[in-house]
Amino acid sequence: MTSATPSPETQQEAMKIAKATQKPGQTKEQTKLIAQGIEKGIALYKKQQKAKSRERDKDKKKQIRRSKPPSRKTKQSVFP
Repeated sequence: MTSATPSPETQQEAMKIAKATQKPGQTKEQTKLIAQGIEKGIALYKKQQKAKSRERDKDKKKQIRRSKPPSRKTKQSVFP
């Protein structure tokens, strides 16, 4: 999977968090770097949650297949 740029909402949220934890005397560049690190963390979290969700869906699908009795297909005779 290629690394795509974070959504504007994610970027705004990361900058908001970075500014909220900003230390006195911290430069704008430092705050921007912190925000980028937060963006990466958010992206990683979302990726992990998506993977967990897919696994849960797969497990659920397997469970449904196991609980369903196998359907018996009747052969239909074909007359020429």
